[in-house]
Amino acid sequence: MSGHSHWAGIKHKKEITDQKRGKIFSKLLSAISAAAKTETNPDFNPRLRTAIAKAKEASVPAENIERAIKKAAEASDLEELIFEAYGPGGSAILVEALSNSRNRTVQEMKTILRDYNGKWAEAGSVRWAFEPAAEGGWQAKFPQDIPEEEKPKLITLLEALEDNDDVQTVYTNANLA
Repeated sequence: MSGHSHWAGIKHKKEITDQKRGKIFSKLLSAISAAAKTETNPDFNPRLRTAIAKAKEASVPAENIERAIKKAAEASDLEELIFEAYGPGGSAILVEALSNSRNRTVQEMKTILRDYNGKWAEAGSVRWAFEPAAEGGWQAKFPQDIPEEEKPKLITLLEALEDNDDVQTVYTNANLA
């Protein structure tokens, strides 16, 4: 009865859970490293303080948080990037990313957009549709309704973008509700 072990099933479920958790940890630790580039003391760096709080909420071990801060202090080459794109139905998309290789990340974003019916946009051509949100990040100035047949395509594109290791957050002006 190969493949019917109860423990093998548990092992596979745990593996999937650990992969998802690892991806979240990776994104949170990258955000901590980027925030710590300017000031490594969270008492004087509100952005770092917020990133640490989010990491603690997600149960990131304190040792990993300290290592990320120390790595940033030793001259991290992480770069904060904002990409602009158009998705299915003409929806505007803003992508915040942290990367140690701008060229690699740009190519990955272009590939994802090409594969999922998105279009790369020049800097400034999409950002006008967003404004900084009070709690950080971006919010749509003019939420846009898109056709029902385009919504599943847009959701798939947004999920593919979020699955990229360098991507921190993805924003859209489309009403998906």
